[in-house]
Amino acid sequence: MRDPFFRPPALLVKAAQPLAQSLALKTLPLHVHEILPAFCIYEFINRMVSPYVSARLAPKTYPQLSRKAKINWNVHFVSMVQSCFINTLALWVIYADKERMQMSWKERVWGYTGAGGMVQSFAAGYFAWDLFASAQDIDVHGPGALAHAASALAVSMMGFRPFVNYYGLNLILYELSTPFLNIHWWLDKTGMTGSTLQLVNGIALLTTFGCSRLIWGTYQNYRMYTDIWRAVQNPGELPVPSWLAIAYLASTTALSGLNFYWFGKMVQAVAKRFEKPNGTQANKKK
Repeated sequence: MRDPFFRPPALLVKAAQPLAQSLALKTLPLHVHEILPAFCIYEFINRMVSPYVSARLAPKTYPQLSRKAKINWNVHFVSMVQSCFINTLALWVIYADKERMQMSWKERVWGYTGAGGMVQSFAAGYFAWDLFASAQDIDVHGPGALAHAASALAVSMMGFRPFVNYYGLNLILYELSTPFLNIHWWLDKTGMTGSTLQLVNGIALLTTFGCSRLIWGTYQNYRMYTDIWRAVQNPGELPVPSWLAIAYLASTTALSGLNFYWFGKMVQAVAKRFEKPNGTQANKKK
């Protein structure tokens, strides 16, 4: 399936080729016109759209926030827009790209479609912005967020070799739980902790996180490990460099482990918001 976005300007393609050649990212020049606008749009949303919209949707909360809290709020706003957009785009390509459906294991490792590259590019644009935002306000986000953004950008850029683009697109669906995570955070900030709405959202958060990251993600990682192992065992004309296989498998395995850890933490966090005080329980017993 071809990239439905407009064709990259020849001047931009030419400008990106030296970087693409030096890093062995063959398909990068075909999608640089999607990465750069995505980065700029997310920064515009962070700087202009979020403060304007948030001050009107939450007039009693947003204007009173501290500098650090406003930065966090704006980052969640960008995350909300990005996750809704990238999930919709990924689901559409997975459903509509018939070429992907017929891929063999070799094509799942080394294959490429324009539409899949488009989704990967918009994701890379977000991760580049996330890295920029984390570095700019490291006192707010901390070194952990900076490291996460850097690793996510590195993994997404590996896909421009191209390498396991098929699975990169599938694993983008991790983001299905992100909208509910952002809503959960906003409900805490707007004084709705422990509300019925937060309970319903918490159930949706745990359900989507468990299904998209733990079940779907683990299954896709298993399939990806199997295909990469086949490629390593059968190099042929397209051998998988050892460093690439190790780097990709290590990063995805680490993220999978973090997903299980985060799920446990989220269960505790959601449950804590609905625990009844000991005094209330004692009064009921009386």
